[in-house]
Amino acid sequence: MSVLPATGREWHLTARPNGWPTPEDFALREAQVSEPAEGRILVRNLYFSVDPYMRGRMNDVKSYTPPFQLDKPMDGGAVGEVIASNADGFAVGDHVLHGLGWREYAQVPAQYATKVDASLAPLSAYLGVLGMTGLTAYAGLFDVASFKEGDTVFVSGAAGAVGNQVGQMARLKGAARVIGSAGSDEKVKHLIEDLGFDAAFNYKNGPVSKQLREAAPDGIDVYFDNVGGEHLEAAITSFNVHGRATICGMISQYNNTESTPGPRNLALIIGKRLRVQGMLVNDHTALQPQFVQEVAGWIASGELKYQETVVQGVEKGVDAFLGMLRGENTGKMIVALSQ
Repeated sequence: MSVLPATGREWHLTARPNGWPTPEDFALREAQVSEPAEGRILVRNLYFSVDPYMRGRMNDVKSYTPPFQLDKPMDGGAVGEVIASNADGFAVGDHVLHGLGWREYAQVPAQYATKVDASLAPLSAYLGVLGMTGLTAYAGLFDVASFKEGDTVFVSGAAGAVGNQVGQMARLKGAARVIGSAGSDEKVKHLIEDLGFDAAFNYKNGPVSKQLREAAPDGIDVYFDNVGGEHLEAAITSFNVHGRATICGMISQYNNTESTPGPRNLALIIGKRLRVQGMLVNDHTALQPQFVQEVAGWIASGELKYQETVVQGVEKGVDAFLGMLRGENTGKMIVALSQ
């Protein structure tokens, strides 16, 4: 084996945030790098992902995924290059997708690594449009929300990693109208002019319910929720009969320190016969082959566009995470490590 680095840096959670996380809740620490144990590979990470769900893992509460441990390395999606292998089927130079991000070097059990092909798409795409966020959009729209041609679709957080893909996929599959909300006039312009949304609005410019009603005067059939709160209440009001909502995220309340009141109009679910369903992407892995085949085709043809906000350097990992929570990203927020 080639000479390996002696140490690498990794991000640790050092305190559980109360409300909005701060840089003081994290520490970038040196860790030893060693040759991989049997059945493992050593990966030099090239990119790692920061995602909204990670905020929930910073709380010490029971959830669908275990919380981050204090003073231990955090984890999440990452793509890197194998620099040492003690596992069959993996060779030095292979590129792999795995779950040990937030660090420069990762010793990964081979069964939890997936080879990826840099000739088919940029490696960072496997953390976004061809990865977890892309599959979330695909499964949430077509499987959970039962999208059908002619539906009017509303997407909250539409300039984010998942939302922008949902809107484009709906358009490609024949939506009658695609509407998005975003947090700046610049993002609204991007949704309409670059991604083909029929309408979009800045939710900071006025009540969401009023702006949605103006954008969808004939109502909506599908709502893809990344935000929750006022957006969900507005969608319930605007739904047509038999509308379907995919509840993917509620970023508007992840940092709240007190319980958030629910929508005040839940009784409309009864008369409108609405279907409101939460989703976790891990429930939809069976769709992965179909998803990759269809979405890769859209990317190759130029029909589907994707955006990345790339922050350079492992030392900027927390800045990227906090920026994502504040909505500073367009598309997928990714941290690129030195190559």
